Amino acid sequence: MGDVAVGARSGQGGEEHRGRPAESADPAADGAVPSGSDARAAEDGGVTDRTKAGGRGPGDTPPQQKKPRSFWKELPILIGIALVLALLIKTFLVQAFSIPSDSMQNTLQQGDRVLVDKLTPWFGSEPERGEVVVFHDPDNWLAGEPTPDPNPLQKVLSWVGLMPSAEEKDLIKRVVGVGGDTVECKGTGPLRVNGKELDEPYVYPGNTPCSQDDQGGQFKVKVPEGHIWVMGDHRQNSRDSRYNQADKNRGMVPVDKVVGRAVVVAWPINRWDNLPVPDTFDQPGLNTQTSAAGALSAAPQGLALVGAVPLVLRRRRRGGDAR
Repeated sequence: MGDVAVGARSGQGGEEHRGRPAESADPAADGAVPSGSDARAAEDGGVTDRTKAGGRGPGDTPPQQKKPRSFWKELPILIGIALVLALLIKTFLVQAFSIPSDSMQNTLQQGDRVLVDKLTPWFGSEPERGEVVVFHDPDNWLAGEPTPDPNPLQKVLSWVGLMPSAEEKDLIKRVVGVGGDTVECKGTGPLRVNGKELDEPYVYPGNTPCSQDDQGGQFKVKVPEGHIWVMGDHRQNSRDSRYNQADKNRGMVPVDKVVGRAVVVAWPINRWDNLPVPDTFDQPGLNTQTSAAGALSAAPQGLALVGAVPLVLRRRRRGGDAR
């Protein structure tokens, strides 16, 4: 009976084998395509074998992520980047300066911090009348003035432009005349530029535009090209171009000595303000050079118009003959 039972089982198995194809042990051998995500990967041409694809197996441990640097390790890098940016800004864009005296009152007070535009001179721009400019000492104007002795921290801050430099001898004044101008003071004023009287509301209250003295307060000068004539707003308390006419530049400041234009009072907060050019420097006829330049630029256009008239008349005459 045991043989019969065994035979029946094998018979049934044989019938199943004959009625239905047996499943292949190797799907790849029959060209079968796996189902699910493996099927989609195969359709896309991807490799389904994780070991071939470089993936992790079920027993592999995930790779550990790199830990970010701590704040204290990154702090020196951030400080270094900030110092480099500050140095670049100071060199090419903007620099802070401190006002050491009362020569520019009331426009600027002693202790004010101003921001100086250093970018425009790089593009060939030169100082204009009415601007407040910072410039290097042209010829020992600051002789006898006390020089502060900064500590190491102040030296570092001044080097990167966060504090004014104590080693550089710089001055700040208002531009009154530029190359080609004639600047004149008689009596107590008013100040004249190219024969035009200036209305100067920025002059310190109680001061006169011109000083009556024999040390330079009375003058008439012609500013050479490439130079400027500067004066302080506190006229009776400013050692400016008037009182340095005995130096090698005859009181003039070479344009290449100009650091830049002071544009903003940045400190203290209650004195925040800009430093615009006063309207008196825009009056008609003051800028004789601009008028001459305008005439020169208009002359070619006028000549072109005069020369075009005969050509137009000639063309019209020819057109009439043709008709």
